[in-house]
Amino acid sequence: MNIESLVVEKAMKAKQICTEFALISDADRKNILKYIANELREKSDYILLENQKDLSLAKEKGITEALLDRLKLNEERIFNISNSVEKVANLPSTLGDIKTMWKRPNGLMIGKMVVPLGVVAIIYEARPNVTVDAAALCIKSGNTVILRGGSEAINSNTALVNVIQNAIEKAGFSKEIVQFIDVTDRKAVDELMKLYQYIDVLIPRGGPSLINYTIENSRIPVIQTGAGNCHVYVDKDADINKALKIVENAKISRPSVCNAVETILVHNDIANEFLKKLYLLLNNKVEFRGCKKTLKILPQIKPATDKDWETEYLDYILAVKIVEDVEEAIKHINTYSSKHSEAIVTENYITIRKFLNEIDAAAVYVNASTRFTDGEEFGYGAEMGISTQKLHVRGPIGIEDLTTYKYVILGNGQVR
Repeated sequence: MNIESLVVEKAMKAKQICTEFALISDADRKNILKYIANELREKSDYILLENQKDLSLAKEKGITEALLDRLKLNEERIFNISNSVEKVANLPSTLGDIKTMWKRPNGLMIGKMVVPLGVVAIIYEARPNVTVDAAALCIKSGNTVILRGGSEAINSNTALVNVIQNAIEKAGFSKEIVQFIDVTDRKAVDELMKLYQYIDVLIPRGGPSLINYTIENSRIPVIQTGAGNCHVYVDKDADINKALKIVENAKISRPSVCNAVETILVHNDIANEFLKKLYLLLNNKVEFRGCKKTLKILPQIKPATDKDWETEYLDYILAVKIVEDVEEAIKHINTYSSKHSEAIVTENYITIRKFLNEIDAAAVYVNASTRFTDGEEFGYGAEMGISTQKLHVRGPIGIEDLTTYKYVILGNGQVR
């Protein structure tokens, strides 16, 4: 079977079963997810063996340590992934609920019923956990799903899908509700993006090149999950110890993820003290790149270029710029931000309000690390990605964001 036929067949299967699957009870969806969580734990040795194949190939290709971290699975990560599935299973469901019903003068009762989107396709890169997260969220929200992961994780993803589909069948349902495109050729993505007659929404999750390519070429409505060029602004009224802790966590706890900080903006009044302390804290772990003012305080670091301000490193690299005030910080962030997650560290209420009101991003933090922009941390159990657009969802994409509504109109013989 050629690539086009393969992709069309999987999309057709997802479409054919989506109406039937949307009608099963939440108790049944919850039961499916509990089977998946248990199967992930029981088959962890098999999953880790397949993941090791991907890691070995990735190392041969010279992939960075930070990106290897995205790809890597271990016992703890599989345990956490299975726990996330259980958390998703236990979330309340609004499917079938009729919200905000109102009565018209002619006696018609009009309301909105929550329904699944239908068929959700997700294209993603070397993050095998996304395979499970996406499947779990779509199952809980009553959608069928088409998964297409990156070539770097093909063995891991194949193993995970096998486990998921086996669990679905053990729960008494068709494995066809989760489709997996096991072709690494990019032609598969090109074919998938054409199938608007079968697929209701497409979610790209990965680097800027993948996201931009999808937006420019898809015939299916796209939920854009943007790159994470995130900033922390350390204000003149910041608690410096608090700021050091926040920046350390935002940069090095896991630099390969989209909610890691890439640029630090520091108010001129505290730059000397703060940057010297930050350098002592991180210089053995992080490569600093600074503006001209920063180089006067830290002459040993590399100079930053204009390219640095717009780069999502996903690595142990940190750009640093000294600013005169919060206005300059806001202007810089709104110029270079990918509209993902932005943070301010300050004890000044007026400055906080200004930052919150004027920063254009999906998540805006006050005195906290950007690393919290995550579906599980927001109470969603997992996420399909972080949407950086404004329609139809912004921020972590959870089960409610994978639903839409239809109008339900109750009458008693009314005509117009």
